[in-house]
Amino acid sequence: MNKLNGENIESKQGMDALFLFATEAILVANGNGDIVRINPSAERLFGYEKDELKGQKIEALIPGRFSAHQQHREKYVENPHPRAMGADIDLYALRKDGTEFPVEISLSPYMVQGQKFVVAFIVDITTRKEEEEKIKTYSDDLEKQVKSRTLILEEAIGELERTRKELKIALNKEKELNELKSRFVSIASHEFRTPLTTMLSSLSLITKYGEQNDSENQMRHVNKIKTSINHLTDILNDFLSVSKLEEGKVENMPETVNLENFLADMLSEMQVMKDENHTLVQVYEGNPLVSIDKKLLRHMVLNLLTNAIKFSPEGGKIEVNAKVTASEIRIAIKDEGIGIAPEAQKNLFERFFRADNAMHIQGTGLGLNIVAKYAELMHGTIELESEENKGTTFIIIIPQAK
Repeated sequence: MNKLNGENIESKQGMDALFLFATEAILVANGNGDIVRINPSAERLFGYEKDELKGQKIEALIPGRFSAHQQHREKYVENPHPRAMGADIDLYALRKDGTEFPVEISLSPYMVQGQKFVVAFIVDITTRKEEEEKIKTYSDDLEKQVKSRTLILEEAIGELERTRKELKIALNKEKELNELKSRFVSIASHEFRTPLTTMLSSLSLITKYGEQNDSENQMRHVNKIKTSINHLTDILNDFLSVSKLEEGKVENMPETVNLENFLADMLSEMQVMKDENHTLVQVYEGNPLVSIDKKLLRHMVLNLLTNAIKFSPEGGKIEVNAKVTASEIRIAIKDEGIGIAPEAQKNLFERFFRADNAMHIQGTGLGLNIVAKYAELMHGTIELESEENKGTTFIIIIPQAK
């Protein structure tokens, strides 16, 4: 029985039956690209009546926008070989009604009495493409949702990564490596521990509250992370400034600045740092337009305002008093804080110096040294008036740039 069945399948009648009743679309073309035979499945797929396609060029089933198909076909006939098409490129076929649909095609060449023929097996992959597009759309939507829900966390992690890179750059560029290394280890163990611990704890809680969709608590811990990052950034900025100063990379580049507005904006920024009971006051006298290096001045004023807030008691007043004349710019920053002992004042602008009564307050001991160096770069000076337990006044004096 098996032998008979095998002989039947190998017969012309059996092969015709396979061709006619195959569910897959099949057509045969000769070496000139003429369709010589096409099965019913292919005719239904392309929307043609029985034998309507016989004798037509294979290009009748190819969208007109693929104008190079004839050249590709002729080149293939010169060196025919079995091949699959559509796995890695988008192929489209053309129905009788002019509609296009995606396909995969397998080509199998053969010869009969010296004449070349090619059998094409055609599969309509419209459904598969639609499913792939649905999956892609769903995947894109899911990715957008994940990014949207984790945006704040990503920003916090990004800030932490940028802070880490800035720290590495600062350490690599510092010329006085031995001194900086020993000082930095001491500072890092003390100054970095608290903000890093806060960030790690808050990151864990952000994930937990995210799973609970508790956005209020998420934002509270994101703000904690941002505050800690700002503190770390301040420390790193001090190290970077020292490095750039030592390498001669800081230049004095004056520009026209509305100093009155500039100082007002800085005081506004400091509102988030101060205690609720601190009072920030600005007094301005003279022409608001001055010629000065805006970046250097900002660093100096920011450093002195930060110190004034840190060293002032709850409810203390910090006053910024600016006076501009034709020859100079004078900015005094006064606080009502712990003050500085006379014996400490002579060393106050040295690198890493901390007064005895300031050891319990966070700081690198670099800020005032940087302020003094920037004042020197701007051809100016910085003066100090202070008395223990009665407050401190730092006075920046910069000549008006021509």
